[in-house]
Amino acid sequence: MNSPNTPRGEAPGKKVRVAAMFDDIAPRYDLLNRLLSFGIDQTWRSRAVEALREKAPRRILDVATGTADLAIKALSLEPERIDAVDISDEMLALAREKVGRLGVSDRINLQRGDAEKLPFSDAQFDAAMVAFGVRNFENLQAGLTEIRRVLRPGGMLVILEFSQPEDFPVKQLYGFYSHVILPTVGRIISKNDEAYRYLPESVDVFPPGEAFLERLKSAGFKDVAWQPLTFGVAGIYKGLKS
Repeated sequence: MNSPNTPRGEAPGKKVRVAAMFDDIAPRYDLLNRLLSFGIDQTWRSRAVEALREKAPRRILDVATGTADLAIKALSLEPERIDAVDISDEMLALAREKVGRLGVSDRINLQRGDAEKLPFSDAQFDAAMVAFGVRNFENLQAGLTEIRRVLRPGGMLVILEFSQPEDFPVKQLYGFYSHVILPTVGRIISKNDEAYRYLPESVDVFPPGEAFLERLKSAGFKDVAWQPLTFGVAGIYKGLKS
């Protein structure tokens, strides 16, 4: 249980549980993403990558890369190198297979890494990105601050994350989908009861919109902005290292 002073969705030991959960569902993760989002998750990732294009980044960090979908899409920016990290060994194994099949292993470097203790020295990256990963951080503020540490001055952070729609009837329809249909389908296909209960619960406690922009500012980012996607089901957040 969280202490009264612990932000909602954060608790000691969370990263260990999240890593174990993603290790377990890794073989079915991409299938479920495509199925449960009706394929729109790939469009969202493309939009997140486009948000970085103005910076023409040469070196990019992808945090919580999963099976490397976002890192692969970011190759369209023609960077010199993308470093991609995740805490799930099984997700990284699938990412390596995918990157190898595409013949881009020389451009995407995959390694195990904790968002709150990144294995890089200060000011290494022109840009950083996270897709559907920040709500899994054990300590959100620590993770954002650590990402800022490895960015060069003026470097851009782009985050793609789920959120809760606010407008009727999308809010009600999405609530039914995320709390009833998504866990049922996810449980049947993944055989993991916890994982697809965790998803809507983690979205419920994530600070969306302006609240998350305040978190970015507190972590030392400036010129923060966000753009809702698909009636507010997801959003793209960005900021520059001050």
